[in-house]
Amino acid sequence: MSRVTIPISGFYQSDSLPISNQQCDNWYVNVPQTQGALSPSTLYGCSGITQFETTGPLNQVNRGAHVKAGKPYFVNGTDIYRVDRTVAVDGTETIDIVNLGTIPGSGRVSMADNGTELMVLVPGGNGYIINEDALPVFQQITAPGFTANGNPQYVVFINSFFVCSTDSKKFIRSDANQGLVWNSLNSGTAEADPDNIVAPIVHKNQLFMFGSETGEVFEGVPQGGLGFQRINGFIINKGLFAPFSLIDANDTFMFIGGGVNESPAVWALNGSTVQKVSTTAIDSALQDFSNEEIETAFAYTYAQNGAFFVGFSVGNRTFEFNTITALWNERTSRVLDEFGQTVIDRWRANSVVTAYNRVIVGDSQDGRLGVLNPDIYAEYGNEIVRTFTTQPFADQGNVLTISQLELTVESGVGDFTTTDPVIRMSYSDNGKSFNNELSRFIGKIGEFSKRCIWRRLGRIPRYRVFKFVMSDPVKPVVIKLEAQARGYQIGS
Repeated sequence: MSRVTIPISGFYQSDSLPISNQQCDNWYVNVPQTQGALSPSTLYGCSGITQFETTGPLNQVNRGAHVKAGKPYFVNGTDIYRVDRTVAVDGTETIDIVNLGTIPGSGRVSMADNGTELMVLVPGGNGYIINEDALPVFQQITAPGFTANGNPQYVVFINSFFVCSTDSKKFIRSDANQGLVWNSLNSGTAEADPDNIVAPIVHKNQLFMFGSETGEVFEGVPQGGLGFQRINGFIINKGLFAPFSLIDANDTFMFIGGGVNESPAVWALNGSTVQKVSTTAIDSALQDFSNEEIETAFAYTYAQNGAFFVGFSVGNRTFEFNTITALWNERTSRVLDEFGQTVIDRWRANSVVTAYNRVIVGDSQDGRLGVLNPDIYAEYGNEIVRTFTTQPFADQGNVLTISQLELTVESGVGDFTTTDPVIRMSYSDNGKSFNNELSRFIGKIGEFSKRCIWRRLGRIPRYRVFKFVMSDPVKPVVIKLEAQARGYQIGS
């Protein structure tokens, strides 16, 4: 009887679930960067959220966040807040929430800073400058040149200028380090393709201007005029479908987009071109959303415990790409719907920034600010349900019998609140419907030798998919999965 290791991998749900129904929900794959580890890949639980502060009324849903000079700013509801931190001599920390002004609207905002001024732009609406070194601190941009070339949409900062895309196939810039001063003559166009300009991004001090079908690259020039010139021959033949999905990420940038007549996918800059980083399973999931849902998708990044995540929230789903392992996982949250019922939705974070040695998140449900913490196993006290399913276990269609299935986890992680945590297993012989769950204890405090073994799992006619679910708020680590199978030939 062979003892076989069933590989642990990330998210890959095929269009046809019998081919692959690999869920990886609220787990991410970790690959030990050493020789001789107990397993070549493991699963770690995604970080929980604990409350950091609140901006006031619970209906102040987050619309965006930014860090300027080390301080985080959050647009929650119709107000913009600065989060201040002071540390006393004895180490006592004080957090203050400062309301800086009103940002009308309900949609996401675009933000950039020049080190002194913070610009907040409501796409298609008004722009605002926050400068704590001047009076008044908060001002609306009223310069006629700001709207002379169309309604500004998204903002970046480069070479002393704020640069905005507009809805008239043009982009505009401010005067140097003066976010309130705009000249109508300081405008440019993307000339290689007549598609609409969607949004800009700055990467390695170059200005990338993305349209709906292509992207062009501009570099700064010292002489007068606009201050930027297009780099001839540097054309990206993919357009941007979701403006807020365009994000810097670990020495590259990523976005949801595609070429002419292409369906949405996730792309990353690679040299002078882009390459697709989404799998066909991610592509298939994106195709399930409407154009409106794709257009309002947004991205975020953060790093924790040696992993670097780039997340994309689209409609009711959130997918994360770990740039260290190049594997995907999904994130979900349990939230209350309009009827007060608990439902499964996309991850509740609306923005993610790093400040004060913390990863701080704005919320999609209320005005709370939270801290991502790998040692917290709930979200504001709500359970995190973690699910993973395996690739199909098969032997070229031959009949198998499983006498034992063992999941190796970090055991003995119970605590005084959750004294005897469990993990639940179910399986499917068709990739779609699963049998009733069978629970195993993963160890009370100090039970480090506790083993999770399921016996006499019967006959497998062709293949079997195993599903594991964990929701107890204790440390979640899956190390490996092994089966003792009669009839299985090693190397099959």
